[in-house]
Amino acid sequence: MKYIDKVKNIFPNDCSIIGKERFLNSAVLIPIVVIDEKEYLLFEKRSSNVRQPGEISFPGGHIDYKNDKDSLSTAIRETTEELGISGNAINVIGRLGILVTPMGIIVDAFVGLLKLNNINELEIDKREVEKVFLVSLDYFSDNAPHEYNTRLEIHPYLLNKDGIKEELLPVKDLGLPEAYALSWTKGRHRVLVYKTDIEIIWGITAELIFELTNRMKNATD
Repeated sequence: MKYIDKVKNIFPNDCSIIGKERFLNSAVLIPIVVIDEKEYLLFEKRSSNVRQPGEISFPGGHIDYKNDKDSLSTAIRETTEELGISGNAINVIGRLGILVTPMGIIVDAFVGLLKLNNINELEIDKREVEKVFLVSLDYFSDNAPHEYNTRLEIHPYLLNKDGIKEELLPVKDLGLPEAYALSWTKGRHRVLVYKTDIEIIWGITAELIFELTNRMKNATD
């Protein structure tokens, strides 16, 4: 057989995301810090010099496929660079999973324990991080996030700076159903928000917290 024998050899050992290379691929570390036997999550507030300034996030960044061995390597590298912490001070507990957002961002999330006595020990990279802060895991366990929604639409055309319509998908020429010549919606997209006393935590970061806390509630000791 010309193709069947080849097909048998194309399947990966684990589940993979088809077309992943077309999207923005990143990796983050969800850092847990234990101080005086109390457990916290550590957050960064992004500096004004980077993309999405002022937002609250976990350490992480784009996967460098040329230099990073894998997504975990990215998460650890970004954490050491942004927080100014040694890789030896990071104990990776496990992989939370892969989050795929409606905006085409793919986030590979890991959970790790940082060996710190105080966050003042960190030498954060001020070019990327305005500040770091802690929120107790008890807070997220005891307080559900607020839930809002956004609406996403797909447009088969755009209007250029002169107001002239430019077709991105030539529906009529391709003989596709007329409905696709107009914009269509992907429906509502959930947006989670935690309104802590320190900062508002929302979006991807809030989704990861929500997943983490729910799994911990359902886990057995």
